[in-house]
Amino acid sequence: MQKFLIIILTALSISACSFPGVFKINVQQGNIITQDMLDTLKAGMTKKQVHFVLGAPVLDNTFDTELENYVYTYQVAGGEIEKQTIKVYYSQGVYQRYEGTLLESNPAY
Repeated sequence: MQKFLIIILTALSISACSFPGVFKINVQQGNIITQDMLDTLKAGMTKKQVHFVLGAPVLDNTFDTELENYVYTYQVAGGEIEKQTIKVYYSQGVYQRYEGTLLESNPAY
């Protein structure tokens, strides 16, 4: 009886060490930017007007106040991280242009 009990307890202890997996959620971080938002931007807009359209950037650029980076990342359940970066350029605080491409599909919508 004791041997049987020891075998059962050992089997339960060993099986407790293996877990089938952890649930992983989809993680999205940063500024969600759409093509409509970018189409709204016009040369000559102030930073305040650009922030009204795009929102304030999550990352502040302390080295160059004439450049703002709008970063968005999306990770599906522990998979590959998709990254989108839109760079907004200013000249003396006035919007000039942007660079960057949007993700093919925006998972936030």
